[in-house]
Amino acid sequence: VQLQASGGGLVQVGGSLRLSCAASGWPFSGYGMAWFRQAPGKEREFVAAITPGGGTSTYADSVKGRFTISRNNSKSTLYLQMNSLKPEDTAVYFCAAGSGGVYSTSGTSYDFWGQGTEVTVSS
Repeated sequence: VQLQASGGGLVQVGGSLRLSCAASGWPFSGYGMAWFRQAPGKEREFVAAITPGGGTSTYADSVKGRFTISRNNSKSTLYLQMNSLKPEDTAVYFCAAGSGGVYSTSGTSYDFWGQGTEVTVSS
């Protein structure tokens, strides 16, 4: 089971980035997926989650209306489109997968984690 996150980088305030998380070695379409982030000196926090079929998603209040989570089950890939980025969005972003179709904002619900991709928003 592998999750490979990519797409992070340095962007100016108000800019956009799209993160990707490529999965391999397991039936991606049967897993709930999520994005979490951890800023320097802070605890990991929930960003967004999506059901196995992609029909339902939920977001942290801090990113609602700016970020969009999506998935392409035929490509075993999870995405996070981030628009109107703010300095407080600076963090390492992690994708996570949960068996049994988990749909949760809690990190403890997820079984597998990617290595993280760093996002820096400069003002």
